[in-house]
Amino acid sequence: MNNTTSKLTLPNLLTGFRFVAAPVLLWLAWHGHGIAFMELLAITFLTDLLDGMAARLTGQVTQFGATLDSWADVITYLTIALCCWWLWPDVVSRELLYVGLIVASCLLPALAGMLKFGCFTSYHTWAVKIAAVAMGLTLYVLFLGGPAWPFRAAAVVCILAAVEEIAITLLLPEPESNLRSVWDVLKRSVRHDRQP
Repeated sequence: MNNTTSKLTLPNLLTGFRFVAAPVLLWLAWHGHGIAFMELLAITFLTDLLDGMAARLTGQVTQFGATLDSWADVITYLTIALCCWWLWPDVVSRELLYVGLIVASCLLPALAGMLKFGCFTSYHTWAVKIAAVAMGLTLYVLFLGGPAWPFRAAAVVCILAAVEEIAITLLLPEPESNLRSVWDVLKRSVRHDRQP
């Protein structure tokens, strides 16, 4: 099996869907198709949930897949920010601080990884997974006319997850993928220091 074929796995195809969906989401938002945007975004979020699950169930967890997933996350979240600005400018203006926190939660950990390791990190911690679900769900509440406080709380969760990712970057001597939490890195570091 050649290298290209080995990358065409179900998990990577699910992740790749997000790259394909991004320009379609942009087109839908630019043309004011809010409901169609939200429907495609829901499918995009679903593929984000399924790609990691598919990788674990099929034994196809790879560094390439983890990195691809992280890039897809950044592309998706930046696309969401721009699309929501086009579709619901009044809501985004009102919630600009929280939208900014979510965008920063995507960009700052990536910047920290680039500065330290010269590459994009892909930790996929539990905190990031919780933050992604919280942001995804509360986005619908906010833009479909519900209260703003769940979205604001999700933005804080996103920042906390980003702080954990930056802490992991500072602690690791070299990049790794698929880490559960900063505590796992700290425990491993303590065990390593105790070894003779």
